[in-house]
Amino acid sequence: MSTDTKFVHLAWQKEEKLLEKVKYPMGADRTGKLSKLFGVYDEETGLALRGTFIISPQGKLLGYEVNFYNVGRNSEELLRKIQANAYLATYGEEACPARWKPGEKTLKPSAKMVGKVYEALK
Repeated sequence: MSTDTKFVHLAWQKEEKLLEKVKYPMGADRTGKLSKLFGVYDEETGLALRGTFIISPQGKLLGYEVNFYNVGRNSEELLRKIQANAYLATYGEEACPARWKPGEKTLKPSAKMVGKVYEALK
């Protein structure tokens, strides 16, 4: 979603090589209603900051990141965060450390873990 029009989205999808394989729909939030709801609407410019939100199937906000207009986002890191949250939906007593990927070791948070994360990941 963005405050751009559907015509701007279409132009981006047609002309920008980085978007040529994008299969998800791009939505226009021309009134800024959704952007305001998520707290990323800039009243001064009428634009939305670059917000990324991970929401569970149950509607629970699991994570978010907000960047200024000129800071790009990393789709590989977003996918990693989605995969970690999907894993934790089943194994919620565990923790997925930074750079965790499916199949890698997770952590069991406890007081004993404080200061010992490096050793626990070996």
